[in-house]
Amino acid sequence: MAQGCLKFLKYTMCVANFLCFMCGVALMGLGGYLMATFKMEGLVPSLASLNIPSLLLICGIVITCLSFLGFLGALKENRCLLFTFFLVLFLLMLVELTAACLMLWNERKILELLEKDLKKGLNDAKQKNSTDLSDWNWVRLLSEMLQFQCCGVKNYTDWGDPTPKTCCKENCNSLNPKNYAKGCLEALNEWFEENYLFAGITVIAICIVEVLGMCFAVTLFCHITSSGLGYKL
Repeated sequence: MAQGCLKFLKYTMCVANFLCFMCGVALMGLGGYLMATFKMEGLVPSLASLNIPSLLLICGIVITCLSFLGFLGALKENRCLLFTFFLVLFLLMLVELTAACLMLWNERKILELLEKDLKKGLNDAKQKNSTDLSDWNWVRLLSEMLQFQCCGVKNYTDWGDPTPKTCCKENCNSLNPKNYAKGCLEALNEWFEENYLFAGITVIAICIVEVLGMCFAVTLFCHITSSGLGYKL
């Protein structure tokens, strides 16, 4: 019975970590492709290196390394790797929860700093070559897809003259087009408030997956220890 449980835990961890590993590789590939193909500028000047491709690449590396650690630890029944997997996963969850609490606690201050920095980033993007694909192009596409009906950071005046076509609400082909008055930061904040439940469920689901991963690792670690199998710690 104990050996059956051990095998079940072992192969469940292997399959789950293999799937996570493939997702991580896909994110790394996408991030690397975007970095190699397009020139993108960061949205926030104070974090200029954190553009969309680099964020995808970082997330892909973290997921790939962590899932490989769990996969190899379960496959080889290595207690040292399983303990490391548990510790890294625990620290990662602790960082995520701390960051979420700090963001909720300092929400207003963060929004003010973000608005100021985003405006500076938008001005920097306008002064550069318009043919470059920047993250602001992705923001405009995202606002279009989600039907935010917004323009600029605070309002359309952030873009100056002329405003992008995605800012146009009415009379787009005339000399005096009517633009969306709402800023994208306000629209995004409202969207998050409307989808607060979905965001909360997503965060809880991620935490549950991480907790399950830790539980599986600890249980497999204990089974290997009690049965005297696997590599020594």
